[in-house]
Amino acid sequence: MDSESTSWLTALTARGAECNTAQARLHEMLLKVAMKEAYRRGPAARISGPELDDIAHQAADDAMLSLLGKLETFRGESRFTTWAYRFVVLEVSSKLGRHYWRRPTVPLDADDWDRLPAKYGADPLAAAQHRDLIAAVQRAVETLTEHQRTLFVSIVVNGISIDAMAAKLGSTPGALYKTVFDARRKIRAYLTTNGYLEQDAGVARSGREQVGVETA
Repeated sequence: MDSESTSWLTALTARGAECNTAQARLHEMLLKVAMKEAYRRGPAARISGPELDDIAHQAADDAMLSLLGKLETFRGESRFTTWAYRFVVLEVSSKLGRHYWRRPTVPLDADDWDRLPAKYGADPLAAAQHRDLIAAVQRAVETLTEHQRTLFVSIVVNGISIDAMAAKLGSTPGALYKTVFDARRKIRAYLTTNGYLEQDAGVARSGREQVGVETA
């Protein structure tokens, strides 16, 4: 275990002022990570302002409690700070997912689809080249079942984590992954049938990756 991680564990398992000081430092660190992660992901969930700040603070508080309850499970396989970040990132993801799903419908507006090329790393030229493909994906999504469409738009387009979705729907990440996999396969088949993709062509593979229909 590295010296910094050892120092964290020693302080957090101490008593009195040393422990209190370490916990204050830890909470401050978790809150900074929570704020950064919340503001990075907030726009996709259509949450901003004071509501997003509140989510970040709740995530930091809950991550702190969870982490302190599991200190004895830390084995030094990564740095302590890296281990701690996972708690708060998961809390932010879960809380954003719950807020997102309070809305009665999943949006399918033009802005969502316009973000897809940038989301998958397309430069401006590539984005322009794939506008027709994005429009075709929109049509393909309409051929999915309601459940497939909801998960595809939420996870692929809006970036809601599979873990958060599973918690909301009372399902498992594996089951949701399978549904999204099937949705991607149906979309890919639609695009191929309608001449937008050629099986095993390099350009087709690039296009699939940029619109989120590439399989694992």
